[in-house]
Amino acid sequence: MGLDVMQDSQPIAQAVIDIIAEQALVEPSEIRHDSTLADLGLDSLGLVECIFGIEERFGISVPFNANTPDQPGFDISSVGAIISEVERLVARQAA
Repeated sequence: MGLDVMQDSQPIAQAVIDIIAEQALVEPSEIRHDSTLADLGLDSLGLVECIFGIEERFGISVPFNANTPDQPGFDISSVGAIISEVERLVARQAA
């Protein structure tokens, strides 16, 4: 049977927060869903490191190009948006 995304949504969210916190050098508890990467002090290199960490952790391919970060494909507007995108990609892979 496939991965139960609803059951695993909190672990996905926490794992994404943990990855972002590690790159931002902050405690996971300091990260809110409405935090932006800029709020957390992450630059483009930190973002790329987060993307690599997410891909490795979940075994997914994130449709993100660091050269064109404003292009559609992967919403990085907030931590919550990133979590939603990862949940969507994980669910698609599990289907």
